[in-house]
Amino acid sequence: MTITEETTVGAVATEHPLATRVFARHGIDFCCGGGRPIREICEENDIPIEGLLAEIEAEISSEAASETRWDLEPMADLIEHILHTYHIPHREEMARIEAMARKVHTVHGDKDPRLKQILDTFANLKVGLEQHMLKEEEVLFPMILAGHGAMTTGPISVMEVEHDDAGKVLRRLRELADDYVPPEYACNTWRALWAGLADFERAVHEHIHLENNILHPRAQNE
Repeated sequence: MTITEETTVGAVATEHPLATRVFARHGIDFCCGGGRPIREICEENDIPIEGLLAEIEAEISSEAASETRWDLEPMADLIEHILHTYHIPHREEMARIEAMARKVHTVHGDKDPRLKQILDTFANLKVGLEQHMLKEEEVLFPMILAGHGAMTTGPISVMEVEHDDAGKVLRRLRELADDYVPPEYACNTWRALWAGLADFERAVHEHIHLENNILHPRAQNE
């Protein structure tokens, strides 16, 4: 595809998976906000359009630009990829992050009241994502694999609303944590917590992108 300032970020992420690295570096939402054109995103965030397009081109032209095009793979393989690359690791990582958040709050909560907000916000996100993934595993994915994609409009609508909600919570966590730049006095666990939250945000964005921009449209059209 020819990438221009009018190309949507979701379309770029779908056809050129490595471009998501560029979007992540600039904090660009390519999952829930995947339908927005590059021009609009750049204007809103004061990012030079030509510079961003050049970064994308450099990334997708690199030797490593051989990542799987999930829009071209069998649906069953895509779902299997989502389960093993995101659902299982998310559950493990959420438990690890929550434990760190509790520890950091217990030890340093008197220094920074935001730590309590971060703990509570992440704990609520964890519960919501666990319920969300279970609904996908028990309802949506089996419907798709059984060839009932035309009947998934209702479940998909619910899933995408929940994706939007998760995206809002992730943005709130980033705001509370000052873009995950730890204070100078932060201990090693605190720094690991910030790094873990940043990595988790990136993984959830990739996860939602695969579903909103690839899995869901394909399920409803195939």
